[in-house]
Amino acid sequence: MKLNFSKSTDHLLPAIVQDFKTNKVLMLGFMNEEAVEKTMREGKVTFYSRTKKRLWTKGEESGHHLLVKEVLADCDQDTLLIKAEPLGPVCHTGADTCWSERNHPDDFLAYLEDIIDLRKKSGDPKSYVNQLFNKGINSIAQKVGEEAVELVIEAKDNDKELFINEAADLLFHYLLLLNAKGINLQAVKNVLRQRHSK
Repeated sequence: MKLNFSKSTDHLLPAIVQDFKTNKVLMLGFMNEEAVEKTMREGKVTFYSRTKKRLWTKGEESGHHLLVKEVLADCDQDTLLIKAEPLGPVCHTGADTCWSERNHPDDFLAYLEDIIDLRKKSGDPKSYVNQLFNKGINSIAQKVGEEAVELVIEAKDNDKELFINEAADLLFHYLLLLNAKGINLQAVKNVLRQRHSK
């Protein structure tokens, strides 16, 4: 790539970061020539921070790096598109993207997490989710334990359909417990991903 840094007075190019799997736009940053070189060399997205006045590798404090998969320049060679794999939330607020969008297309569990949160906040006395949250964390944790025992019992039998249903019950109540603790499934995935990379 022959990038044109001369178009901008500060010699910075805008760099759009896109999830290489989902194509969701994650964030926008700026790069000088040194940031581009470091990004290409180390495989982690590095920007030039206009506030810190230095190179800044995304995730250098949080560990939520953006692993580079592909770097493309636009037709004028003055804007970059970086396709990357995010290792956790991208925004400093904890959101998946800097526009507070979910980065889980076709992920039913992420959708289910959103539904659980809506039912929790609904105040609807007919909602099973709302009823369970109103009973408190102990009741939710106890329900997870009960569902886990039921799954273990079904695992000893040969009824596949009953086993799958009990697995679904356990997973649903596990998501309720995560929500009650202020944690989402992505945080659990991040821990598993970090363990896998060691």
